[in-house]
Amino acid sequence: MAIVRLLPHHAPAYRALMLDAYARHPDAFTSSVDERAALPLAWWEARLAQTPDAAEAVWASMAGDAIQGVAGLSFERREKVRHKATLFGMYVHPEQRGQGLGRQLVDAVLTHARACPHIALVQLTVSEGNAGAIALYRAAGFEPWGCEPLAVRVGEGFVRKWHMGYPLMEPGPHRV
Repeated sequence: MAIVRLLPHHAPAYRALMLDAYARHPDAFTSSVDERAALPLAWWEARLAQTPDAAEAVWASMAGDAIQGVAGLSFERREKVRHKATLFGMYVHPEQRGQGLGRQLVDAVLTHARACPHIALVQLTVSEGNAGAIALYRAAGFEPWGCEPLAVRVGEGFVRKWHMGYPLMEPGPHRV
């Protein structure tokens, strides 16, 4: 398995894997399978564009041409928060779990974030009760800093999301 940054030509396979993820784990993602399935392929291609000002980047674990798992990194554009990036869309196909692919994907995201001199923090959210993902993120160095109640509506209920962060540099002085 190789970890690679996806390109626009990977969009059909990336879309298929993520639609599978949204369908299998509706409580893990803030997007639904229906809303993402309705997006044109051009949206998925744009997400994978590698332009100098790209707002997002996605890495995949590849076996030949097959995508086994993915993790993305989005960048804030607003001046006061552009020091933060968000790990998003982490998913490893169930048949490929337990092989360390998730950790390799998280490491690829963090390696890219470290190469961006303006990024000071990588953050993420993870659904409460997703013990495997929480353990993965903690093992990679993410620390929880709060829990958001009513974060995602799934059916008639709600899912809480833990916020976690991975600082890439020491915080400076705080002002109140």
